[in-house]
Amino acid sequence: MDPIALISKYYQPDSETYRILVAHSRSVAEKALAIARLHPEMGMDLSFIEEAAMLHDIGIYRCHAPSIGCFGSYAYICHGYLGADLLRQEGFSQHALVCERHTGTGISLQMIEEQQLPLPCRDMQPISLEEQLICFADKFYSKTKLDKEKSIDKVIRGLARYGDETVDRFNGWCKLFLGE
Repeated sequence: MDPIALISKYYQPDSETYRILVAHSRSVAEKALAIARLHPEMGMDLSFIEEAAMLHDIGIYRCHAPSIGCFGSYAYICHGYLGADLLRQEGFSQHALVCERHTGTGISLQMIEEQQLPLPCRDMQPISLEEQLICFADKFYSKTKLDKEKSIDKVIRGLARYGDETVDRFNGWCKLFLGE
C-alpha cells in the first residue's frame, strides 16, 4: 500500500492542504516509528505504523477547518470517523481503526453521549499497541506549527481541558512508550 498515492487520490498534490497533511503525517509517522524501534519486545508492525500514521488524518478535507485549507461541512472532531469510512471503502479496515480512534486520546461512547458530540454512537478509543502509539505520537504535532514538536508538558496542558481521564491516558502512554 502506498499512503501518498491514496492521499493524492483525495487531495490535490499542489495544494496547501496536501502539504500540511503530508508534513504533519510524516512527523507523526517518524515519531511513532522511532518509539516502536525502541521497543522490539512489543512486537509492533512497523510497516503498518508507517502506513496508518500517514493516513490517520485523511478525513480532514471533509471538515470545516479554514486555517488548514479545509472547507467541508463537518465539525473537525468528525475527521477521524470520516477518514475511517473512506479507508474502509478503499479496503483498509485496520488502517481505518487508527483514523477513527486517534482523536484526542480516544473518545469513549460515554463521552460522545454525555457531551452530545456529533459522532456515531460507538467507542472510539485506541486498542492495539499500534493504534495507541500513533494516537500518542500525534499529540506532539499540530497542523498549524508543522516544524515544531510539542513538549510533554505542553501536550498535557492542551489535553487538560478534556478532563483527567484524557490526561491519565496520555500519562500512561508516556510511561509505556517513553518510560516517563
